[in-house]
Parts: sequence; structure tokens; C-alpha cells
Amino acid sequence: MDLSKILSIAGKNGLFKVVSQAKNAVIVESLIDGKRFPAFGHEKMSSLEEISVFTTGDDIPLKTVFKAFHDKLEGKPAIVTNPDNKSLKQFFLGMVPDFDQDRVYVSDIKKMVSWYNMLLDKQLLDFTEPPSETINDEAPPANDPEPEKTETGE
Repeated sequence: MDLSKILSIAGKNGLFKVVSQAKNAVIVESLIDGKRFPAFGHEKMSSLEEISVFTTGDDIPLKTVFKAFHDKLEGKPAIVTNPDNKSLKQFFLGMVPDFDQDRVYVSDIKKMVSWYNMLLDKQLLDFTEPPSETINDEAPPANDPEPEKTETGE
């Protein structure tokens, strides 16, 4: 799953997919209504690949949070209808048990749930692992010294 081409733009609702590069802007397409427009460098844009969630240990990437949602909800959308703050935090605690409750706000949780549902609806979440490549090159045995290189002085 490549979230590097999916952007959140401050001040605009929803998520946006990068479709092209212009001279002074990035052309994005709204995942909500499909409209395209330029997003300029002065706008605060964040790739979902760059976003992480505060936990009591190391921060975890948003991709990992979405994977937890997908696994625990069995690939179904997160149904959270007008929850109060306490039930929303309880829901997120079930997904990410060690999230930092002092630094992750309810508004952040609402965004993550809505983003997950939007990406799931647009079939942009793919959690299949690519096949790992194996390298068959063998290192030379450690006890065989390399032959010395000599130079001829001609």
C-alpha cells in the first residue's frame, strides 16, 4: 500500500490523490467528489506516508494503524456514528492499545477513522505483502584469504 501519493491538505475536507505535477503546484484529485485542482507549495500538505501516531513507546506509522483497523474490523468500514469522546477513545484503544491518550486528540481519531473509511471505500488500501526477494549470492568463506594483488612496475 503506497500512501505517499495520498495527501491531507490543511483547511480542506477529505483526502486527495496526486495525479500530476505542475510548474508551481501539484495537481490533486479529491477522493470525495473527484474534482481536480492545483495545490500550491504554500498550502500545508501532508502525505499519509509521513504521518505517525503517538504511542507510549515508539510512534507508529499511520499505515500500521490502518492495518490494525483492517485486521480487527475484518476489512469492513469503521462504523462510528456520532460517538461521544469517551466511546471514540475506547474504540481507538481497541485498535491501538498503546496510543498516547494525552497527545492523540479526539479530532485526530475522527480524522483517522474517516480517512480509513474513505480509503477503504475507494479501494486504495492493500495490505498484501509483496514477495520478498532472496539474494543467492554467497559470501566467500571467512577462512580463505583473498589473493594478494601485485603491481608490475613497468
